[in-house]
Amino acid sequence: MRIKFNKTNIKHLEPKSTRYEVADLDMPAFRLRVTPGNIKTFILLYRNAQNRQRRYTIGKFGDITPETARDIAETLMAKVILGGDPAREKQEEKRQGERLKYSTLKGFLEQKFRPWAEANRKTGSHMAQRIESAFSEFLDKPLEEITPWLLEKWRKGRFEQGRTVGTVNRDIATLKSCLSRAVDWHVIDEHPLRRLKLSSEDRQGVVRYLSPDEERRLKTALKKRDDEIKARRTSGNKWRRDRRRSLLPEIDTTYSDHLTPMVILSLNTGMRRGEVFHLQWNDINFPNKTLVVRGEQAKSGRTRHINLNETALDTLNTWRKQRYHSTEIVFPGRRGKPLDNVRKSWEGLMDRANIQNFRWHDMRHHFASKLVMAGVDLNTVRELLGHADLKMTLRYAHLGPEHKAAAVAKLVEVNHA
Repeated sequence: MRIKFNKTNIKHLEPKSTRYEVADLDMPAFRLRVTPGNIKTFILLYRNAQNRQRRYTIGKFGDITPETARDIAETLMAKVILGGDPAREKQEEKRQGERLKYSTLKGFLEQKFRPWAEANRKTGSHMAQRIESAFSEFLDKPLEEITPWLLEKWRKGRFEQGRTVGTVNRDIATLKSCLSRAVDWHVIDEHPLRRLKLSSEDRQGVVRYLSPDEERRLKTALKKRDDEIKARRTSGNKWRRDRRRSLLPEIDTTYSDHLTPMVILSLNTGMRRGEVFHLQWNDINFPNKTLVVRGEQAKSGRTRHINLNETALDTLNTWRKQRYHSTEIVFPGRRGKPLDNVRKSWEGLMDRANIQNFRWHDMRHHFASKLVMAGVDLNTVRELLGHADLKMTLRYAHLGPEHKAAAVAKLVEVNHA
């Protein structure tokens, strides 16, 4: 159907159950699309230089007049005659606009990378925060301008500030991963840091574990801390009672809070901090003396089972009597949600026990080190720790020197044979 495009004729067009198009009487390529919702849109129908039919949306009737829409259509047709492709050019302009919006590191992090990482990576939020913190000086730079030379200068500055090789490498690896996504999503054409190498790193490192004396001091400090918290509660309630104020619940349990059972469990299972935070009661099989670390909480993404020794089992049983019915989470934080931080209480415990340079994660090293020193083979230690391969576990190999000594001693047997 063809009509003369003017306000009167267009207003008289009625919507139908399906959308339809009407051609202009004087310019058949100039069309009006009418939807069942009575939305009327001017479009241009043409064939490009490759003889492919294309549609160009000019605008909605009401937003622009038929006369203005006709002028635009005539201008576009002139471009088509000269070999242009207005629809494709419009798409390219839109794509370029999108690329400009995400062109800086800050824009890409906020608009693209952070939402994707939080939805697809367990540590997604941490990855974005790490980039923002470590590379704050690059946030306003276009992604293509974050060059290897800039990173070399940045790396030199980080080392001068006392950052370790491992920390700097992890920062760079996270940034490179972020830029890889930018390439995959066609935000940039090439990875600007593709050729940048990580610094050589001693992956064996120094394994920090507790000496027998430090372990004794740690357990003594935990017991003393629990006793002091209970004593403060009792003293506080006496003060409240004397003033006829409402009393707080007395702490008449073994543990004053979550810290002691969490530390004892970590020392005896080698669980990562996040794994302990998210542990649920239904993950623990008390009759079989095992617990499961589910894949969604494990760093490797793989589920593993850990046997519980008597110390860990007794601790969990005691803690269960205190908190089992309060929440599904074994060590709940506020409002029954998993904990996300124990820094303050941990630092206070280390000061109380007079233990230096010992992080929460080092309890995992302590667990593995004691196993190796007790003669447990490295592959079993690997399985208990949840390492994907033996390379990470080899850092503990030197703690079993008797195996090396026995191997070298075999040479004497051969020589005397």
